[in-house]
Amino acid sequence: MPNSGKKWVVRDRHGNEIYLTAERWRHILEYHPELEGHLDDLLDALRTGRRRQEPADPSKYRYYKRCDSLLPDFNHIVVVVVFTVRQRPDGTTFRNNFVTTSWPAYIYRKR
Repeated sequence: MPNSGKKWVVRDRHGNEIYLTAERWRHILEYHPELEGHLDDLLDALRTGRRRQEPADPSKYRYYKRCDSLLPDFNHIVVVVVFTVRQRPDGTTFRNNFVTTSWPAYIYRKR
């Protein structure tokens, strides 16, 4: 397991920088052990997956990506990202986009 200060940073298809902390990765694995060994797939879902904005909270997006190496009951990885803007002590702002959770899902799509 990565150390507590570790984080992974990627850019999505829209150019947004998003990070996943080791603490959040541990949380995800605690509640969704089916994702053990799928860190790279989760990061790929952020880089290249589709996303949908949450209607109830426009600062949250769900990223979806097909993953055929999951257990048979699942075929996608879903990742929730919160998009925020933070302020530094000097008054400048920066984007703070981070993963809150993720889970495997079965999503049926008509072709």
